[in-house]
Amino acid sequence: MTDLPAPISANQTLHQSADELAAAAQLSARRLQRQPPARVPGYDIRRCLGEGAYGSVWLALERNTGKLVAIKFYSHRRGLDWSLLSREVEKLAVLYTCRDIVGLQGVGWDSDPPYYIMEYLDNGSLATRLERGPLSADEAVRIVTSVAQALVHAHGCGILHCDIKPANVLLDKDHAPRLADFGQSRLSHEQETALGTLFYMAPEQADLHAVPDARWDVYALGSLLYQTLVGEPPYRATDLEKRIDAAGSLENRLAEYQRILKQSPRPTKHRRTDGVDKRLADIVDRCLEIDPTKRFANAQAILDALHDRVRARARRPMISLGIAGPAVLLLALVPIALRATNNAVTTAERMTSHRALEANLVTAKVLAKSLATDIDDRRQFLLTLATDELSSDDKTADGKRLRELIVAAADKPREAPERKSLEGVLTEYKKFIDDRRGKQGGTLDSSWFLTDGRGVQLWRDPPDENTIGRNYAWRDYFHGRNVDYPRDQVPIDIEPIHASHVSLPFRSTAEGQRLKVAITAPVFNEAGEVIGVLGRSIQLGDLLAEYKRTIQSSPDQIQRPIALVDVRNGKLLDHPWMTPPSSDTPSPLQRLSDEELNRMVVAEQLAQEFRELCRRVRDDLPLVNQHQQIKYRDPVAMIDPAFDDLWLASVWPVQGTDWVTIVQENKSQATAPVQELRSGLVQYGLWALVVCAGLIALMWYFVLRAMANGRGR
Repeated sequence: MTDLPAPISANQTLHQSADELAAAAQLSARRLQRQPPARVPGYDIRRCLGEGAYGSVWLALERNTGKLVAIKFYSHRRGLDWSLLSREVEKLAVLYTCRDIVGLQGVGWDSDPPYYIMEYLDNGSLATRLERGPLSADEAVRIVTSVAQALVHAHGCGILHCDIKPANVLLDKDHAPRLADFGQSRLSHEQETALGTLFYMAPEQADLHAVPDARWDVYALGSLLYQTLVGEPPYRATDLEKRIDAAGSLENRLAEYQRILKQSPRPTKHRRTDGVDKRLADIVDRCLEIDPTKRFANAQAILDALHDRVRARARRPMISLGIAGPAVLLLALVPIALRATNNAVTTAERMTSHRALEANLVTAKVLAKSLATDIDDRRQFLLTLATDELSSDDKTADGKRLRELIVAAADKPREAPERKSLEGVLTEYKKFIDDRRGKQGGTLDSSWFLTDGRGVQLWRDPPDENTIGRNYAWRDYFHGRNVDYPRDQVPIDIEPIHASHVSLPFRSTAEGQRLKVAITAPVFNEAGEVIGVLGRSIQLGDLLAEYKRTIQSSPDQIQRPIALVDVRNGKLLDHPWMTPPSSDTPSPLQRLSDEELNRMVVAEQLAQEFRELCRRVRDDLPLVNQHQQIKYRDPVAMIDPAFDDLWLASVWPVQGTDWVTIVQENKSQATAPVQELRSGLVQYGLWALVVCAGLIALMWYFVLRAMANGRGR
């Protein structure tokens, strides 16, 4: 067995001895200098194409047709030449009808040396092509598919090639592959072993007693496919080749080769090669299985797997379209659904906000009207008292007129009878008004007071020794200039009011810094000069007591604070935050400095809108949304973070004043049902998306499964 011949090859063949290899190399070096071994009738031999241990291959021209052919001479006759020639010719004769196998065109049995003629392929062997690098995945599959078709034809004729490698695959002018060199081939029923080439030979083939098997060609074809993809056959490395060479005898070298294949890790370079998909990588791996029972049974199985891969790749665009199409449709519906949801939610939110604003506006109007009536009632009584126009029912028993009392008390000390008379009459008037308002359920005034024409306080009820005799010309309620001057910076041209006036809010020095406003009216003498300013102050915390709603602490109730703002400076007059929960609790205002208090104002732009609203309502002009604030910022938020939120605010002016009432509603609470609707719609949409995606995935699972089983319709 050690003398088994090998086909002419550029690759190392395991069954050539060192002497034979050296001889082959020497012959190859001299091939250009030699003459053809023999003449072939009808052919002109041109040049040597290759030479090996058993003969040489020459390029020749057929005279009759002008066609180039290759003539293989068995010129080194060594006992087995005739068997090699007859074996190869016999196989080529059987397989001449297969276009994937090199065609046999003639045989010279009687020639010395004998030869056979086969078709000439212009582009040489696949081994020569691979010297320039690996092929693309598509090109590699094309070549291996043709070789597999050649093997199917050969196996169908009962012929096993037993030595498939790149050197035995030739390329024609169109680079179509043809399987060649059947010198090592065996018939399927033969028991004689056949050794292939290192790293292309199946591990079980590397046995001097092995029986030829179709799975040898399967392994070799897998090695061929691997090399076309990677550039080198599987497992081959310099150190491994040295181990095999160092093993000594042929039998030891075969055993070492088997150990290397069984102990080395599975080749994986092909899986990291561009263009190699999982199916192709799996085909390579299955061909290269060390255990022959796990390999493809024959070349037809490989061909089927390659064809299945082609069909799968051909179906991939349609499958991708079938999967991506519904997915794209679903994704396209997502923004439409989101837009529709947002539009619906936005519309619902707008309508909810509008209804809340309309409801709050009704409350604001009722409140503003009630306040206007209340303020006007207080003002009118001051005016009638200051102008001595009280009816007989309203006048006190002594019947003295107020102006006469003020004139008489002018420049008199407090103990003087004229001052006592003035104080008594005014106290009687205040008691009369308090009794009447008490019977009507109205809020009482915080205090009454009277200053002379210079601003000096002549009387106050309830009395306060700290205020009687002090000058209040700096107060807005005295001069009506809508500003409180510093005490020591009163303008020299200051004059008392000449008409009734509702003052700016101020802190009461007599009542613990509580915030108040004053309604004042001038008192004229006979000459038309202002000789006094009569006023009544109202504690702002009590002004809205009968209308006010405090902030609800329960999380399921909507906050609706009611506030009052002076549009002249944007300051808050009243707010639930300013009012203590009980009379025993100090007002939060007492803890604030003047600087902090001055920060609790609405924005100037908003104050301007409020002033424009007052003007339009007063002049009966159309409104342009100044009475509705969709994103109102509560000024108290500057002090208390609990109010730092967006509010829906409805605003309405208090006639006869520079005030507006504000009924506000927490926007997030008012629109909470709408946000719940949004969340519900989004959740339902996501579930619908998941269900649709699941149904599509399930459908394609069964479709792909049916297609994988080959029964897809």
